[in-house]
Amino acid sequence: MKVLVVNAGSSSLKYQLFDTQAGEVLAKGIAERIGLEGSRIEHRLGEHGEKTTREIPMKNHAVATRIVVDTLTDPTIGCIKDMSEIEAVGHRIVHGGPYFFESCLVTDDVIDKLKLCFDFAPLHTPAHLMGIEGCREVMPKTPQVLVFDTAFHQTMPEQAYIYPLSYDIIQKYNIRRYGAHGTSHRFVSREMIKILGKPAEETKIVTCHIGNGSSISAVKGGKCIDTSMGFTPLDGVEMGTRCGSIDPAIVPYIMKKEGFTPDEMASYMNNKCGFLGISGISSDSRDIEAAILKGDHRAYIAAAVLAYQIKKYIGAYTAAMNGLDAVVFTAGMGENNPELRDRVCTGMEFFGIEIDRELNARSHHQPNIVRLSTDRSRVAVYLIPTNEEAVIAGDTEEIVKAL
Repeated sequence: MKVLVVNAGSSSLKYQLFDTQAGEVLAKGIAERIGLEGSRIEHRLGEHGEKTTREIPMKNHAVATRIVVDTLTDPTIGCIKDMSEIEAVGHRIVHGGPYFFESCLVTDDVIDKLKLCFDFAPLHTPAHLMGIEGCREVMPKTPQVLVFDTAFHQTMPEQAYIYPLSYDIIQKYNIRRYGAHGTSHRFVSREMIKILGKPAEETKIVTCHIGNGSSISAVKGGKCIDTSMGFTPLDGVEMGTRCGSIDPAIVPYIMKKEGFTPDEMASYMNNKCGFLGISGISSDSRDIEAAILKGDHRAYIAAAVLAYQIKKYIGAYTAAMNGLDAVVFTAGMGENNPELRDRVCTGMEFFGIEIDRELNARSHHQPNIVRLSTDRSRVAVYLIPTNEEAVIAGDTEEIVKAL
């Protein structure tokens, strides 16, 4: 089945066209600056083909979708003859709120419920909806499926997802730990289970999705039992510009001292903290590592805080699962920052973790799965490149075939 996987942002539309039967990406790209001057599309055939860039006006997501389809069917740089070859569309959705617990087919009722999720991910969900409506307008007869980042975390037990607030407030506003990056955690944990070579129900894995946004998950028996992101993607470990978990009393304290409104405080915690806030240099770990080599102490502390937090989560989740078979690093930093992996794994021999520092140092920028632990390590440590789009394509195919 040929499935178009879409990840819509407020002014962008990332896409990949999958051939699920062949298990390959036929084309991929991104439409950028939608609704703005200088809008363009970047497109490449296959996973690593030559990139083609065209500047073209895109006033909204429907126009962007039409341009994506025209590009995919272009006789020179396309890969299909006409739009009818696209048998289904799968959309990445960041937050399903309390309404969506698994992937589902798009209907009018589903769209109405999705609108109720705006409060849970105000930066993401409205943009997702624009992408969905754009695809529905351009491809009205093509079935569309929503795949939720929060779905994988719905298996958490109540003691893991509930917050110790008053129960009436919890129920009134649907406050709970929802998690994020679920499609990534699902993909890499399944790959790790294959590598371990034993029944899924016997496995205990910690998956570390570390990028500009980061989350850690405890996956026991193939199911998520806990995750670091919470009610929103602001919770958990330090990130590029997000503070992660802090003493909640800090929030009203800063608001009073700085005269921040709630929206200003939220913007501060999401956009001016983390790597950027501590280092004063950048939210990009590459800039942080370069500054560390020059002796910048604030850059070192920014990096050390994240590594220390990840280390603590691994320890906590080992206790929660009563054991540990494997630790997986994935996503931008997890895959491409060997210094981070070294900081996390050094000094964890008590947990049975021993990393091969030489192998780790030369393993970044590899598109393949890499074992990072030594032969003596009781716990397997792996770098597994994530593939959220493959998960979305798989779910989409399964749902559409069942129609």
